[in-house]
Amino acid sequence: RYMELAGCLVDRRGDGSLGPGRFGSEYFQDHVAVREASTMAGHVVRQLYLTAGVADLYLETGEQALYDALMRQWSDMSEHHLFITGGVGSLHRGEAFGEPYVLPNESCYCETCAQIASVMWNWRMLLATGEAKYADLVELTLYNGFLSGVSLDGRGFFYVNPLQSTGADDNSGSTRSTRPEWFDCACCPPNVMRLIGSLGHYLATRDAQGLQVHQYAPSTVRFEAHSGQRTLLRIETEYPWQGAVKITIDETGDDPWQLSLRVPGWAEGASIHVNSQPCNAMAVPGAYVTLNRTWRVGDTVKLELPVASTLVLGHPRIESVRGCVAIQRGPIVYCLEQADQAPSVDVMDVEIEPTGQMRDSWQPDLLDGVISVQAEGYAVE
Repeated sequence: RYMELAGCLVDRRGDGSLGPGRFGSEYFQDHVAVREASTMAGHVVRQLYLTAGVADLYLETGEQALYDALMRQWSDMSEHHLFITGGVGSLHRGEAFGEPYVLPNESCYCETCAQIASVMWNWRMLLATGEAKYADLVELTLYNGFLSGVSLDGRGFFYVNPLQSTGADDNSGSTRSTRPEWFDCACCPPNVMRLIGSLGHYLATRDAQGLQVHQYAPSTVRFEAHSGQRTLLRIETEYPWQGAVKITIDETGDDPWQLSLRVPGWAEGASIHVNSQPCNAMAVPGAYVTLNRTWRVGDTVKLELPVASTLVLGHPRIESVRGCVAIQRGPIVYCLEQADQAPSVDVMDVEIEPTGQMRDSWQPDLLDGVISVQAEGYAVE
């Protein structure tokens, strides 16, 4: 009955029955039939919740038209509407997607709930395809677009997450410089708690062949292989600050099974060792490396991801970032702040030396412990 209801709701989209409303039928994704959709449009959270539901329906029915529509829309979002943080939502008006490549830094919306909805949809796309690019986007969004929406003590929240802030609130009604404890429309705080409470759900999956690890965090993973044998893995890592991921087999049976590990798209030069010996399996960025063997208790796998600071250049059609670069280290996109500059230097007048060195250092007393990046640059008049 639930699947029939979901199918009914999907089938009814696109006939204009919800009316134009204040922002037009696109606001409700009621302007085009789901199976004919090719772009992301309207209210961002509604759109992403809808695509997540459509993905669920596809996973149950296998209907090709639903899959094709999802692929078209995902390509549109990832190629035309995605901020470097994984954030989505350019417009305050209608809390909506904007035109392709219109990705403003200071006036963007990037609602916290939208990033959560993106994680939910990309998780389902990962289940449908097994392709690492969806897990990559989940990771990028979790560490950057989502975590910016909650304070360190978990008591303050951003509704919108601009990429640039002057420290002052604007006239849009959204607080930009501080994280309030609550909102009149309080969708984001409980949504944040729900995602944090369910993070373990996104770490790994299993199938008939074995186990797939999608996100790296200190954890234990218990699963029952297809043959019925019980297996227990222990994952040790300081990721994302460090790139070493160690997996130890603490319990397994005598039947062979397959372990698949995601190699992030940024991880050029990744390597993998089994029981301290180099592995023949290729660790290709943006794909899964698969190890198929008869595992024994005490076996170890070490995945080494080369976490290093790099400069990221924006797409040339994005007007707001022409002439700009961002610093990214592993999955973390870094923020340049006024607090780190000399008193006489305005952060808006800082330029980086593109050929200069970037140095990493552990700061135990900063933000409960982070790796900061120091780069060479200039204060420009």
